[in-house]
Amino acid sequence: MQKPISITALTSISPLGKTLDEAWKSYQNKHHCIVEKSFGETTALVAEIPQHAKEAISEIKESDPKYKSLDPSVLYAIYASREAVKLADWNASDNFGINIGSSRGATELFETYYDDFLKNGKAQTLSSPTTTLGNISSWVAHDLQTQGPEISHSITCSTALHSMLNGIAWIHAGMCNKFLVGGSEAPLTPFTIAQMQALKVYSKVKLNNDCHSELVEESFPCRALDLIKKQNTMVLGEGASMACLELGIKENALATIKGYGYATEILKHNISISSDAKCFQKSMQMALGDFNPDDIDAIVMHAPGTIKGDLSEYNAIKKVFCNKTPALTTNKWKVGHSFGASGMLSIEMAVLMLKHQAFIKVPFLENQNDPERLQNVLVNAVGFGGNAVSILLSK
Repeated sequence: MQKPISITALTSISPLGKTLDEAWKSYQNKHHCIVEKSFGETTALVAEIPQHAKEAISEIKESDPKYKSLDPSVLYAIYASREAVKLADWNASDNFGINIGSSRGATELFETYYDDFLKNGKAQTLSSPTTTLGNISSWVAHDLQTQGPEISHSITCSTALHSMLNGIAWIHAGMCNKFLVGGSEAPLTPFTIAQMQALKVYSKVKLNNDCHSELVEESFPCRALDLIKKQNTMVLGEGASMACLELGIKENALATIKGYGYATEILKHNISISSDAKCFQKSMQMALGDFNPDDIDAIVMHAPGTIKGDLSEYNAIKKVFCNKTPALTTNKWKVGHSFGASGMLSIEMAVLMLKHQAFIKVPFLENQNDPERLQNVLVNAVGFGGNAVSILLSK
């Protein structure tokens, strides 16, 4: 790492709510945010943003005629970006850069347009410009009126952390002093969920209640980080999360980025990584650099809730941290897997733990380590294609 970079603001809209305070409050209970949703004649388990967050999105959509034709993935990004820039006290004259990625992009809008095309044999006028992947960053840049560079990309489930890598690279290169980075995803659509079900990775666990239940005991449809589960339990979630990056250690920093790593491994199958996740081993070792592995207090794992995905990442951690395994956690049991936005929601979880000096456990796991301190937290993400990213955060 050439120089440390500060995260001076962090915001999200997710199943946890639409502010950091709401997210932290939600993390204090042991209930998940997963519900059963109908898709025509079928149902599936999903993690949606709550009603009051949906109302905030509706307000944006109705505020400008141009926004009415935008996909939820773009609207989520606009909301989270507005809040992040406001908290960081940035303005358009700062000419900050923007890099917001998405794994799937405008899924809802694309499926709607395509259904209409099949029925009528004609494409609607806005079907192309409103479904291109680049429209997320470009619409955010339009909304914030910044003149800095804007980048969009898709690197499956590690997309948001690749956005952070891009922001770090631009800042270190001296091409930009500030960068807004993150991911946005609205994948709760029939075809997207059907794709995950076709891969045999989607949860079939029966749902008893949701995250608002007063019951003490409940089933957990997504068994992320449960290494003895007998079936895959991935559940899709939605949301967006943004971080404001600035060079150096700032007084208003929520956390500082002390290291980063990335790696891609040769795949034997389209969706799998090696049993000991060599890509994660390389990305974590790169992120650590000269850092003593024993000084890492916790790791927020990618842990998608699949048998092979969870176990391979765990095996990689054991290989890298052979002397002392840090405390391990994940948030996908609670908020589902939001594809391209998931990495930044994991960053949010890490920052909240550092801020409040409290470790967020996975409620159904026994004998979890509870670190004595939280000074250094590693965050992992990986996606289809074996593209891993690891980010080292310090208080």
